[in-house]
Amino acid sequence: MTTVSESDLSHHHISKQYDHELLAIRNRVLTLGGLVEAQIESAVNALVEGDPDLAENVIRDDYKVNSMEVAIDEECTQILALRQPAARDLRLVVAVIKTITDLERIGDEAKRIARIALELVEHYPKKNQLTDLQQLAVHARAMLRESLDAFARIDVQESLRVVQDDLLVDRKYESIMRQQITYMMEDARSIPVSLNIMWAARSLERVGDRACNICEYVIYYAMGKNIRHISIEQVERDLRAGI
Repeated sequence: MTTVSESDLSHHHISKQYDHELLAIRNRVLTLGGLVEAQIESAVNALVEGDPDLAENVIRDDYKVNSMEVAIDEECTQILALRQPAARDLRLVVAVIKTITDLERIGDEAKRIARIALELVEHYPKKNQLTDLQQLAVHARAMLRESLDAFARIDVQESLRVVQDDLLVDRKYESIMRQQITYMMEDARSIPVSLNIMWAARSLERVGDRACNICEYVIYYAMGKNIRHISIEQVERDLRAGI
């Protein structure tokens, strides 16, 4: 798991304790991110392998994600109340609060995939259905991992690359949806399985979306620029121009 060291902090404060608090919340975000990524991996494995025990573990462990998200949020609230951060420090705290919200929701998607895995145990999908879903999962998890790496390094260029990669996830998701609709049209008996595959694919597509959100928060923290409603091309032009 990537962590942030004191040497990675862009500036230091008179209060060493304050520096430690900011460093701690960044590292706790990365810990939460590692847990969420593991949850997604386990949920997909449970679905692909038809492993109900692994699926149950994912569902049971969701409380760990929720508890960690609440704990980090409380730490951020304390920093806001006691330190009254401004400028870059305030942007960091805001970025952390937003990031942990998206990570918690990715954890919810993992739990949703695990529940789908339990439903599919008795109605095992076709091999090619699972192959396409696995490929989508690989891309979505890579986006999540890279977004966390960008967060650890506050890497604007890496953040932009992740946002661009979302197009690949979207195309793979759309391909799976078309495939499942074809199966349902050809054989009505496949409808329950196909619907579950579609819901699982939707969850993985949302993982990619939330990884993009995290990268947007990184750019907001680093540049003070909100890019949520701006095209990637415009963002790149603005960054080159120093806007």
